[in-house]
Amino acid sequence: MLSLLFKLGKKKPTLEDTVLQIQDGDQQMQNTLIDQYKPFVAKTVSSVCKRYIDERDDEFSIGLIAFNEAIEKYSTEKGSSLLAFAELIIKRKVIDYIRKEARNAQTVNIDLQEHEEGEASQSKIEADLSIEEHQKLIEQEQRREEIIYFQKVLQEFGLSFSELMEQSPKHMDARQNAIKVAQILIEHDELKRILFTKKQLPVKQLETLVSVSRKTIERNRKYIIAMTIILSGDYIYLKDYIRGVLQS
Repeated sequence: MLSLLFKLGKKKPTLEDTVLQIQDGDQQMQNTLIDQYKPFVAKTVSSVCKRYIDERDDEFSIGLIAFNEAIEKYSTEKGSSLLAFAELIIKRKVIDYIRKEARNAQTVNIDLQEHEEGEASQSKIEADLSIEEHQKLIEQEQRREEIIYFQKVLQEFGLSFSELMEQSPKHMDARQNAIKVAQILIEHDELKRILFTKKQLPVKQLETLVSVSRKTIERNRKYIIAMTIILSGDYIYLKDYIRGVLQS
């Protein structure tokens, strides 16, 4: 009876628990998990390609490799579920693949035109402009996907993107100081653990480590949390924003 009660009360492992076990070296479980989530990979890749994707498509293979990479890179300090993290990585890798393929196709087309005509033509100029425009569209898509992922992570901390925009420090020096607080936080593993497990800023502990007052930390709490999430995660474009603030 006691053993039955123990089994009934035992917590079912989460997907994230499974991934952490895989990272400890369980190769068989890794293969099983990848096979189990092939439909998720196909659906995610399809959302980027805007068409049905099956296992015969090159894009699916790229997505599968990306999902495996997400499994290996995931940590609880990413501040999100594995699937949200994997979705970002898959979309980023597939977009990169599409961009590379488009660039190669354009290059071959231009080389053929030059070979046929002996010199650069108007069509080459148009092709160059087309590549540039395509690159801009791809970058916009990557930036959009990154912000969508960031919004999902913010929700786990009880924050919204619009709320963050409204309550960000108004002055540049205040934003810089808040980012420096975030940088100090991620340098201390225990403080980072508190933030990502309890979803709360360890204000009391931070106060002893930084040069700003507790009142200032409290006032900029949401912005500091957001900056810590970015600095700790896989955010290409949002990290550019932080570098821009610090260099201003």
